[in-house]
Amino acid sequence: RNVMPKTVDGQITMEKTPSYFVTNEAPKRIHSMAKDIKLIVVVRNPVTRAISDYTQTLSKKPEIPTFEVLAFKNRTLGLIDASWSAIRIGIYALHLENWLQYFPLSQILFVSGERLIVDPAGEMAKVQDFLGLKRVVTEKHFYFNKTKGFPCLKKPEDSSAPRCLGKSKGRTHPHIDPDVIHRLRKFYKPFNMMFYQMTGQDFQWEQEEGDK
Repeated sequence: RNVMPKTVDGQITMEKTPSYFVTNEAPKRIHSMAKDIKLIVVVRNPVTRAISDYTQTLSKKPEIPTFEVLAFKNRTLGLIDASWSAIRIGIYALHLENWLQYFPLSQILFVSGERLIVDPAGEMAKVQDFLGLKRVVTEKHFYFNKTKGFPCLKKPEDSSAPRCLGKSKGRTHPHIDPDVIHRLRKFYKPFNMMFYQMTGQDFQWEQEEGDK
C-alpha cells in the first residue's frame, strides 16, 4: 500500500503482478482489502505459456536442464511433472477455483493472449467496457511489429516512434521435441475444458494447435 500512488475519487487505479493468479493467499487478501475490485487475467495456450516461461528462465540461467528434462517426472512413462512452476501455472482451472471462493465470475475478465496479438483493439474494447470506461484506445493506437511478432502502441496524433515491449518479450523459443508438445497438449486438454466451462469462454487452444 505504501508504494501505491494516491487515488482521487472517480479515478481507476490499476496494479499488475502476474503471480497473484497462482498465489493461494492472494484472493483472500485482495477480498479483505477491496471486495468490489475488478480483476483482469490474461491467459494464453498453456503449452506455449510453459515454453515461453522456460525461454525466459533460460535467458537468465543458461545452465538449466532442457525443457524436455524439466517437463517430465518420467520421460519413458510420459508422466508430466505438474510441480514444475512452468507447467503448474497453466492449469488455469485449478487457480480459478481458488479465486471463485472469494469473487463472483462477473468481477473477473479473462483476456485471450492470442487475440491480444491478432486483435489488440478488440480485446482492449472488452477491457474498457469491463472497467466502465469510454473506448478511448482503438485500432489507430496499434501498429504490428513484424520483427517482434506482436503489436506495439503508438499515439495517433504523435509522430514519435511506437512503444514496444522490451527485449525480454518476443524471444525466439528453443526447439522442443514435437512428442513432448503432443504429451503436454494431452495433459492440459481436460484442464482447458474445465476452464472453458468455468469461464463460459472457449479459448480454442486445442483447435489452434490443430489437436482435433
